[in-house]
Amino acid sequence: MATAQPAIGAIRKSKLSEEVASRLEHLIAKQLKPGDKLPPERTLVEMFQVSRSSIRDAIRRLELMGLVEPRQGAGTVVRDLSAHLTSNSLAEVLLRKRELVTELLDVRCILEPALAARAALRISAEEIVKLEGILRRHEEKVRKGESAVEEDSEFHYNIALATNNTVILKVLDVLMDLLRETRERSLQTEGRSQKSFNGHRRILAAFKRRDAAAAEAAMSRHLQDIGKIVLNQF
Repeated sequence: MATAQPAIGAIRKSKLSEEVASRLEHLIAKQLKPGDKLPPERTLVEMFQVSRSSIRDAIRRLELMGLVEPRQGAGTVVRDLSAHLTSNSLAEVLLRKRELVTELLDVRCILEPALAARAALRISAEEIVKLEGILRRHEEKVRKGESAVEEDSEFHYNIALATNNTVILKVLDVLMDLLRETRERSLQTEGRSQKSFNGHRRILAAFKRRDAAAAEAAMSRHLQDIGKIVLNQF
C-alpha cells in the first residue's frame, strides 16, 4: 500500500495535535485511499516537527472520527467509508464529528454535575475566591465582545481541582481537549459567552451556599444549554 509524505511545513500553533489532525485529514482526503497506511510515527514527527505525543493525540482524534483504524502489524490505515456514505466523504466526516461531539457532551453531562455536587461540599474559601476571579475576567470579556474560551475552560477545571481527585482532572482534560475546536467555535456564537457566564454564576452561587443539590442542578442546566448551541453548529 502507498505511504504518502506531503511537503508540509513546521507547525507553531499552541494546540499542536489539533493542527496535526487537521493536516492529516487533508492528506487522507487528497492523497490516500482506503487501506493506505499513514506515514510511520517517526516520519510524522519529522514532517510536522512536533512531539510524538502530539502525533499520537492527532491520530487518536482521527480514530474517534472513524477516518483511520489501527491494524495489527500494519500500523494505522485509512478506513473504507464508501459503504456508509450517503453523499460524499465530507458528509460522512461531518456526521461522525457530530456523533463524536454528542457522545463527548453526554459524558460531560454524566460526569460534571456529580463533580459540582462534590465540589460544593469540599471547596475551600480560597478556591471560591479563585472562581470569582475567573468569573470577573469572563464577564469583562463578555462586555468587550471577546472570546472567553480560556476562562470557560479554567472555571470547569478549577471545579475538578476542588474535588481533590487527580484521575478526574485527567479525564476532564481529555474531554476539554477533544471538544476544544467546537467549543471555540460555539463561543463565537452570539449570546453563547453570556449564557456560559450566567451558568457559571449560578454554579458559583451554589458553591457559596455549600448546596450540593443546587450545584448539581446548575451544572446540569448549564451543560444542557451549552450543548444545544454546540450541536447547532453541525
